[in-house]
Amino acid sequence: MNNKQQKDKNLKSKSQITSHKTQVFGLAVAVFIALTPYLYYLYESVPETKVWHTFLFDYNSNHYEDANLAMWVLTGKLLPLILLLLWFFTCRHWWYHALLVPIVMYNYQIIVFFNDEYTYIDELQLIYLLPFMAIIIPSIYLVRARIFDRLNSVDQSIQDLEDELTFKPKTIKEKIRQYF
Repeated sequence: MNNKQQKDKNLKSKSQITSHKTQVFGLAVAVFIALTPYLYYLYESVPETKVWHTFLFDYNSNHYEDANLAMWVLTGKLLPLILLLLWFFTCRHWWYHALLVPIVMYNYQIIVFFNDEYTYIDELQLIYLLPFMAIIIPSIYLVRARIFDRLNSVDQSIQDLEDELTFKPKTIKEKIRQYF
C-alpha cells in the first residue's frame, strides 16, 4: 500500500508540474497577444531617414523613402505571421492546415521585402502560392469528406469525430515533429 501511495504522489506532482507549465505558457501567449498593438507601433521609434544606424546593424532603405516606412511595412507583415504561427501551433481543430496558406503568403512577402531586386512586394505572390494551395485545399476537403462519411455511417456526434481526428501533441516540439 505504501508503494502505491508513493506512485500516486509522484503522478500528482508530475501532473501539477505539467499543469503549471501549461499555465505559464498560456500566460506568456496571452501577454504576447495583448502586447501586439504596442509591438505594431514599434516602427514609430525608427527615424525617418534613409539610413538607420543602431548598435547592432545599419539598415539602408533602398526601395523605400525612409527606414520608418520600411519598418512599417515589415511590422505589417511580421506581426500577422507571428500570430498565425501561434494560432497554427496551438489550434486543435481538424482544419488548422488551412492556416498554412496565409503563413506561406506572409513568409513569401517578408522574403521579398528583404530581397532588393523586387520593387513591388505583392506582385506575383498568388503564382507562388498555387503549389501550396494545390496540396492544402484538397487535403482539407478530404478530411472534411472523411468526417461526413463517418458521420453518416456511424452514429457519432460531430464533436466526437473532431476529437477522433484531432492530433493532440503534448508539447510544441511534438507538434513540429509531426511535420518533419
